[in-house]
Amino acid sequence: MRVSRGMPLIALALVALAVPGPAPAWATPAGGGHCAGQQRVHVPGAAFQQSACLGDLTTSALAGTPYTDMADQAGLTAQGTRHPSGVPGTQIDGYFPDSSHFNATHGWRHDAQFVIRLPDRWNGGLVVTGAPGTRKQYATDAAISDQALAQGYAYAATDKGNSGPDFYRDGIRPGDAVAEWNSRTTQLTRAAGRAVAQRYGHAPRRTYMTGISNGGYLTRWQLENHPELYDGGLDWEGALWTREGPNLLTSLPTTVARTLGRAGDEDMYAVGFARGSEFLWPYHERAYWGVTQKIYRAEFDPSYDPGCPGVSAGSTTEQILAPCASDAAYDYASRPASVHRAVARVALTGRIGRPLITLHGDQDALLPKAADSDVYARMIDASGRGRLHRSYTVVGGTHVDGLYDTYPERLRPILPCYRSAFDVLTAWVERGSRPPADHAVGRPASGDVVDSCTVGTGTTGQ
Repeated sequence: MRVSRGMPLIALALVALAVPGPAPAWATPAGGGHCAGQQRVHVPGAAFQQSACLGDLTTSALAGTPYTDMADQAGLTAQGTRHPSGVPGTQIDGYFPDSSHFNATHGWRHDAQFVIRLPDRWNGGLVVTGAPGTRKQYATDAAISDQALAQGYAYAATDKGNSGPDFYRDGIRPGDAVAEWNSRTTQLTRAAGRAVAQRYGHAPRRTYMTGISNGGYLTRWQLENHPELYDGGLDWEGALWTREGPNLLTSLPTTVARTLGRAGDEDMYAVGFARGSEFLWPYHERAYWGVTQKIYRAEFDPSYDPGCPGVSAGSTTEQILAPCASDAAYDYASRPASVHRAVARVALTGRIGRPLITLHGDQDALLPKAADSDVYARMIDASGRGRLHRSYTVVGGTHVDGLYDTYPERLRPILPCYRSAFDVLTAWVERGSRPPADHAVGRPASGDVVDSCTVGTGTTGQ
């Protein structure tokens, strides 16, 4: 398998500080002390790993060091967001065996890279995630890792086994690259759980799956296909793949057609884009729509237009972001059965086996909520699993929080609501506190949308 490395801009295109709940019941690691037992932790199945004992595992300390990649996090959080810090512990970086070699992090040029962080003071839990968009393993350090570590969780993240705008070149059959995302997440969850047991003397008491965008898709897929590995999940605007649609290939062609002057606003509304989100469309036209459509079409339907993107999505930023003219007429419904079978390999069903909370902004202009999370919620209900799911709409939220800094009067970051929702999830799983019913999350009375959000307080019972 092979895939070219990504670029920060492409990562952008493809994808009150919440107060923790009750103080965690901190565990004293076997052996005690800072980074105790570091040398005895061996990640099962890893082809290579290296460990470091660090005074602080959060991005405030790691920025500018080899232990994170701030460029790969660009745009995911709003400027001014307050992040926790001061969490000492062990960081393990490494990779699993893989035949593709385009993740250049650490100079390894090897895919299936991962990071595992083990705080000195552990609350008995593990948080697992996969990279959003076409990013890599450090992409959600500020958005997810910092808060998880501050609450005492061990943390693990994967690059999904391939990354960058040419990820579709990884594999042999259509759909192979995305299918690998799922298997790599399962692989890391199992390995991280065993590494945690080596470090602290017992397996995690609770394991949570979570993620943004493609990481949200991974969360949905894992809770459907491997519920035995998790206790719950938090899905932040996950991508939706269904065999007959909707999926990205049923909404994005209209965006390309609009870019080329072949579709209008009403056509956009018809495929799910929200009225009121029009102010975001020019940016998405330049940075999201064309590249996203062509690389996913190349992944699942490579015969449609082999000349675009051809052997790669492009060698310059302009070429990579540019749409393929042929995609303006792309009609997923009429494509051969082989294309639908390729999507079916990674499709979601709604048959989740563990509690799941979904967050989605009503201004999402890449994965419109009406064609994504609303549909997925109905799929869960139709499968008889509605009691395991809650869906919260963040009013003013869009696909990446960084856009708040451009439109502070019209948008709000989702991250503070994500942090609140995580506390709701853990209370649901661990204390049986029923989460609030599906609802829209308005702006806080304080007016502080960067660091304040309350999703709601549940009531005890089933």
